[in-house]
Amino acid sequence: MKALKIYIVEDEPLIVATITSALKKHGFHVLGDSDEYDEALPAIENTQPDLVLVDIQLEGAKDGIDLASALDKRAIPYLYLTSQTDPETIKRVKETQPLGYIVKPFTENGLRSNIELAWHNFSLTNQDFILLKTEGRTHRINQDSILYLKAFDNYCYVVTASDTFLVPHTLKKTSEKLNRDNFIQTHRSYWVNIKKISSTTPSTVYLGEEEIPVSASHKDMLLSRLQE
Repeated sequence: MKALKIYIVEDEPLIVATITSALKKHGFHVLGDSDEYDEALPAIENTQPDLVLVDIQLEGAKDGIDLASALDKRAIPYLYLTSQTDPETIKRVKETQPLGYIVKPFTENGLRSNIELAWHNFSLTNQDFILLKTEGRTHRINQDSILYLKAFDNYCYVVTASDTFLVPHTLKKTSEKLNRDNFIQTHRSYWVNIKKISSTTPSTVYLGEEEIPVSASHKDMLLSRLQE
């Protein structure tokens, strides 16, 4: 198992220190920690961890479930740290997509085994990532979060549910990084994530409210792939 890069979001300093010590002891890299949503989210976006540990109870107006929802939109994997099991909390948790839960209090070995098992199961889903360099920063993007690619002269827009990246490469070169099982070209200027298509017309595909053109030369292939 690779040495995972982990970011901790927890409002109890003693628990942060305990987790940090245990993770380092077992070979994990701890990139940092925060105790509130507004500090955690930009730090996570900047450090690009493999995995985030998210306490449900945080400082500030927004809690760990709010942060989890933001991480879901960015396709960043996370585990909940929690001692809360009240019905309202469980109801909100069910609307998010964690890799699992680490229930407090936990042991050092329990922490390690929960992380390793969750990451192993996550790895088996074969989620694909690509690296995009733009504006002096390299972004690690889960392909499942990509809605579509759009040509822009010798550049290319990569559009996700939460961000738009202008990449200094052509559409053709950028599309070569994609998992072709999940993406299809609908137009000379567009590649689309098949799994995000919600409806179609003879000349358009819809990704929710987003309209993407379909050219005559790509229509038959698109229909064939959708039927699969």
